[in-house]
Amino acid sequence: MSYRGGSTSINATTVTGTPSLLRAINERTVLECVRRIGPISRAQLSRETALSKPTVSQALAGLEEAGLVREAGRSKGGKGPTAVLYQLNPRAGWVVGIDVGRNWVRAAIADVTGAFVARRDERAKVRSAETLISQIGEIAHGLASDAGIGWRQVTVAAVGSPGVVHPGREEVELAHSLPGWGRQGLVELVHRELGTNTIFENDVNLAALGERSHGLGREVDEFVYLHIGTGVGLGIVMHGELYRGAGGAAGEVGYLPLWGTDVRAPASRKRGALDRAASAGGVVDAAKRAGMRGPLTGERIFAAAADGDRVAKKVVAQEADRIAMTIAAVAAVLDPALVILGGGIGANADLVLQTVRDRVRALSPFRPAIEASELREEATLYGSVSMALQSAQARLFDRSATA
Repeated sequence: MSYRGGSTSINATTVTGTPSLLRAINERTVLECVRRIGPISRAQLSRETALSKPTVSQALAGLEEAGLVREAGRSKGGKGPTAVLYQLNPRAGWVVGIDVGRNWVRAAIADVTGAFVARRDERAKVRSAETLISQIGEIAHGLASDAGIGWRQVTVAAVGSPGVVHPGREEVELAHSLPGWGRQGLVELVHRELGTNTIFENDVNLAALGERSHGLGREVDEFVYLHIGTGVGLGIVMHGELYRGAGGAAGEVGYLPLWGTDVRAPASRKRGALDRAASAGGVVDAAKRAGMRGPLTGERIFAAAADGDRVAKKVVAQEADRIAMTIAAVAAVLDPALVILGGGIGANADLVLQTVRDRVRALSPFRPAIEASELREEATLYGSVSMALQSAQARLFDRSATA
């Protein structure tokens, strides 16, 4: 998602204020335009921002002095003399994105342009919250070493994990897949371990941001990301922005009541009826009830269905029904233009996608486009880096403006 620290159409002649305020506004406008379009010339910056050429030159000088932009060669082709081009200085700041899951911890360090410089993927150490927090810190600091920088140069780290993240309360709830992850003060413990500006966000919300920045949601302002894997969750993008709800719980569709299940059962109240039925664990339970034997996982059941196993195909068809019912309910409330299926089960496009589309058409008059994520398990990592970049770019500009 694009950083919205300043509009690219501000005209300084229409803004009143002190010279320092106007200078800061102009620099912010030029910086955002360089970030969005660069490499870019002074003349093009003037056209894009509606600022005069002298004002653009003054803003560029300030941004160069602050180390936020740099020359990027000269324009090629065309008539007349070539022009100097400007781009963000990649080394002006660094961000780390971390995806914490039940099975894997995936992390990457990126420069301020968003380019990944180093990456690590490790099996998650989920014996306790303490071991997992320690692992997060080791991975993050190791990434800085891999990139050849000191950890103090990292401006922001964004961490995505299961659970509801309450805005302003630094608490995580309903993270059932990670032992001890709902303990009081968890966010502060992670912040201490990382030792930098830290953002905590729900992993499915970040996956939606990843789709917005790098995936199928790039050109779509109204879409949802439906994750079906270890758990079931929904990331919601409305008007081009992530929607979290009043308490951060928007998209917790795993708690939707599901026809044919005992929604009053303690397990359903704890994890949610839809989560119990449609998650990987629910698929395994359905396969066992249907008579499948041996050590079962969602992956093995889908593989057996792909190989033609009659019982496995029936279980997968039932799962497609649950996914379709979820989409029909979401479409009636949010009316998204696009539904992106993700997670270990949701991404099995070859087995469920067309069936889900057909079921939704039969169930509902509302028919959003339904596609499988192309980012697959990478979506949350891309989203965490994207969120960290938004915060880092604002912090870097504010630091230069007050220097």
